[in-house]
Amino acid sequence: MGYVLESQLYSTTFAAEISHWLICYLTIYSMSGALKEVRNRIKSVQSTQQITKAMKMVSAAKLRRAQDAITQMRPYAQKLQEMLSNIVSGGEAETGGSLSVERPVEKVLMIVITSDRGLAGAYNANIIKLAKLAIKEKYASQFDKGNVHVWTIGKKGFEHFTKLNYKVDASYKDIFLQLSFENVQACAQAAVKAFEQKAFDVVEIVYSEFKNAATQRFALERFLPIPKVKAAAGAKKNDFIFEPAKEELIAELMPKILNTQLYKAVLDANASEHGARMTAMDKASENANELLKSLKISYNRARQAAITTELTEIVSGAAALQG
Repeated sequence: MGYVLESQLYSTTFAAEISHWLICYLTIYSMSGALKEVRNRIKSVQSTQQITKAMKMVSAAKLRRAQDAITQMRPYAQKLQEMLSNIVSGGEAETGGSLSVERPVEKVLMIVITSDRGLAGAYNANIIKLAKLAIKEKYASQFDKGNVHVWTIGKKGFEHFTKLNYKVDASYKDIFLQLSFENVQACAQAAVKAFEQKAFDVVEIVYSEFKNAATQRFALERFLPIPKVKAAAGAKKNDFIFEPAKEELIAELMPKILNTQLYKAVLDANASEHGARMTAMDKASENANELLKSLKISYNRARQAAITTELTEIVSGAAALQG
């Protein structure tokens, strides 16, 4: 009888010990699982941070070249545009030729300049938003009639407007793959030819004007007909001496100046893209740093809690065996 009682008592004590150690093991295992999950998240964030830092460095290198290009081009293009606008604004109806003729706006062409790639913050979204806002506010009736066409330079704009079933021409979407004056000139000349043939009554350019690495100005500019400048009150009228004849000279210069204007807009957009991407990747790297700090604090707290729990269970187990 005593043997039986002792055996039952031993069995009960042994079962309690097994249950106790099993609970301890499961607790430690669950903590180690949580620690492993945090370690994996830390590695993932560190890998992402390496990518964002590398992309920032690449964008910074590209930005320097793009910034040099637009800085050298901008004064020349602005002076040409100023001269062209002043000539067209001379008061003579035939001065600007067919490219300065204002017609009732029935058909509209929007040349939208975006980038080929994303990860540039809100850069592409802001350009597309401006283009759609201009269509809604200025050319709503033309859009309802299906008379608004979009030429996209850059794949992001092409993908967006195609998805929304706009009338999109993909002929010039790959210009950034090989950015050159000749490729941009082909687009400008096609727009000029379409305007002269009255396929469009107005041509607008939507792009981002580069200010600095962190700042861009999203602009909507008239391309055709050539905008006229209103002279300020009391301002002296510009008096140009033309050699050879005015009509011959303007007919030769106008298309070339328009080619330059579009090329300037594309260079502006190219520099703006790299500046926006560099800024976005810099902010992403900073956010990764903050997230790593938080994860390391969580990891250390969980590790300390696991160690404390292990020590407590060891001491409790030793006390139970002794008692």
